[in-house]
Amino acid sequence: MDGSATSPELVRSGDQLAIARLISMVEREDPSRLAILKALHAFGGRAHVVGITGPPGSGKSTLTDKIVGALRAQGRLVAVLAVDPSSPFTGGAILGDRIRMQRHATDPGVFIRSLATRGHLGGLSRAVSEATRVLDAAGYDDIIIETVGVGQSEVDIVRIADTVVLVSVPGLGDDIQAIKAGVMEIGDIFCVNKADKDGAERVVREIRAMLETAVLNGAATRFSGLYVARATLGAHAPISPAADQGAFHHIAAQVSGHPNLEIPPVLTTVAETGQGIDDLVKHIKAHETALTATGYLRMRRESNLAWELGHAAAERVLSALERDERKETVGELSRAVLDKKIDFYDALDALEDALTRSH
Repeated sequence: MDGSATSPELVRSGDQLAIARLISMVEREDPSRLAILKALHAFGGRAHVVGITGPPGSGKSTLTDKIVGALRAQGRLVAVLAVDPSSPFTGGAILGDRIRMQRHATDPGVFIRSLATRGHLGGLSRAVSEATRVLDAAGYDDIIIETVGVGQSEVDIVRIADTVVLVSVPGLGDDIQAIKAGVMEIGDIFCVNKADKDGAERVVREIRAMLETAVLNGAATRFSGLYVARATLGAHAPISPAADQGAFHHIAAQVSGHPNLEIPPVLTTVAETGQGIDDLVKHIKAHETALTATGYLRMRRESNLAWELGHAAAERVLSALERDERKETVGELSRAVLDKKIDFYDALDALEDALTRSH
């Protein structure tokens, strides 16, 4: 499949076949995609990007399916990027997540696509950022990225999503080990799914206790900066109690000596039955409102783009090193270091000079 039936105009019109073709071009890194992506650039930045992440078995796919239904009931256009494990045989996505969302398959207001991780350790494939920009420019109101579920390494979602929902469930053995500090710090909203199972309230209490401890210890969490910005906004530009309740939803935890300690919401859901889904969606959209009202949405996106640009530049450097002439240079420098003609750091400087001259 080539891009002959794909154009910026077709993508912007919401043509799902054109969108699917362009995302396929993105996945295989087709150079011809760049002209289309550049033409679409000016039309992005409007979608709310929501990351759904958490350990395997937490019900992320069923939860995503119900969130899509709730958003569609509000008349919103929704796209889902389900990041699946790569097939060991083809390298493609196994497509398990799309099977669970079959009820949306005939809805023209929903676009669902599985992307393979292709061995990327952060839980996301490198194509996800570009695919997200395609869907944004295509006019979707909400883009949900459901990550593969690989535990603590699943933190790259913060580099793409505006709002991160961290999902947990009771019965994982040592519950906190499944959501310990490295992952706990990335959440904006915390959701305990399968809350009809024994131990759900204990998981809620443990998550709240960890969040309170993080705030008391001054840990760098994803939510702390937003809450500072929110407090500043409240002091200098008061808004009505109704608006405040709708836009700034976090919980005031009662801790001795810290009566105004704020932590993110810790919600409970039963995705299979739909219990708690409406409340979760309300909190997701309220978080978007808070980000926009404080200006923190732009700050996050700027930081994420800086990170993505840096990593894309690093990939270009690594690609340059794979060229034959560069391999020869690296080989010569390696031999010089081994023979003690130069030290490692002089070799590194020489390689950097060689790469700089080549550009």
